[in-house]
Amino acid sequence: MTAPAVPLDAPRSGPLSGIVVADLSRVMAGPYAAMMLGDMGATVVKVEHPSGDETRGFAPPLRDDVATYYLSANRNKYGVALDFGVEEDRQTAVDIIDRSDIVIQNFKVGGLRRFGLDYETLSAERPGLIYASISGFGRGAGAHLPGYDLCAQAVSGLMSIQGDPDGEPYRAGFALFDVFAGMHTVMGVLGALRHRERTGQGQEIEVDLLSSGLASMANQTMAYIGAGVVPQRMGNEHPSLYPYAPFRTADRDLIVAVGNDRQFRTLCAVLDIPAVADDARFLTGPARNEHRETLRRILEPRLVTAGADHWFDQLSARGVPCSPINTIGQGVEYATRMGLDPIQYAGAEQEPTVRHPVTYSATPAGYELAPPTIGQHTDAVRAWITQTTTKKGTE
Repeated sequence: MTAPAVPLDAPRSGPLSGIVVADLSRVMAGPYAAMMLGDMGATVVKVEHPSGDETRGFAPPLRDDVATYYLSANRNKYGVALDFGVEEDRQTAVDIIDRSDIVIQNFKVGGLRRFGLDYETLSAERPGLIYASISGFGRGAGAHLPGYDLCAQAVSGLMSIQGDPDGEPYRAGFALFDVFAGMHTVMGVLGALRHRERTGQGQEIEVDLLSSGLASMANQTMAYIGAGVVPQRMGNEHPSLYPYAPFRTADRDLIVAVGNDRQFRTLCAVLDIPAVADDARFLTGPARNEHRETLRRILEPRLVTAGADHWFDQLSARGVPCSPINTIGQGVEYATRMGLDPIQYAGAEQEPTVRHPVTYSATPAGYELAPPTIGQHTDAVRAWITQTTTKKGTE
């Protein structure tokens, strides 16, 4: 076990400096939420079983024998290894929570009750505690179901709208609902912090993958709720906008994403087919949707006269949204060229990591700590417990 390069009581630069988070979660949604809070300056203590977070074994790929999956959601945390079935370790967890403003956990619904680490038990003596519980399908009829992202993608309907119209359903290429649930957890925590600031009262917030996913599908979910329309697979096409899809060029596909009539008129001008913008079949968005195949047969012969990069330059210069289809590597390189600094380096180890997505003019996000090894800071956290007073019941 090693001492952290940044002591637990060190002031942080972010907007949540002074806030302490007990991260009892694992895999993606909870750890991602805790990492976002840590980026914003909160002191985050990651509590793992001695066997470690499962994502440590989600490999390949690896960086220095550590799964990059784990690295993606665990920077800016102090790592503690505790077995709640051992009383000394359980008490250490209680001591951490006593000094925390926020608990994040994604154990099976009710799974922490036998250790006295559930919200009802903890809040009885800690009225200011904010307790974020993440599950797959809530604490009602779905409480017994494992909260796996792929299962949530399937049952929510997301997979039914992914893929070619005549092909099989597809999952998203990453743990989409886990990440959305993590972001919604951060949103809920920030709202609860504001409520506590006004009233002194903490609360439990609940986030589940299914609700998070349904909310995040936004217009697609609303199509059913508001109009009784069940969205279907459309490949890379949009149900409400056209042209809003990949189009062939001389060398590779180019995304053209026209969002209004003005952009469509500009597209036609750049392609030297201005009369098309005045064709009654294409004058409005609904009209273009109705005649999308006809319009594709007009646009593509013009687009195949030059390469994707040529059209990207020409159309972008005129304000028409478009993009080549990049690899992840090319996406990172593009963000670098845009001055977005997508790669940041965490901790004294200078562990490469993905930049926090929010830019603060006064309280920038930090990257003080690399993702911890199992129990890396257990001794330091126990020393911090000895040296600090509790926050229990003081808010």
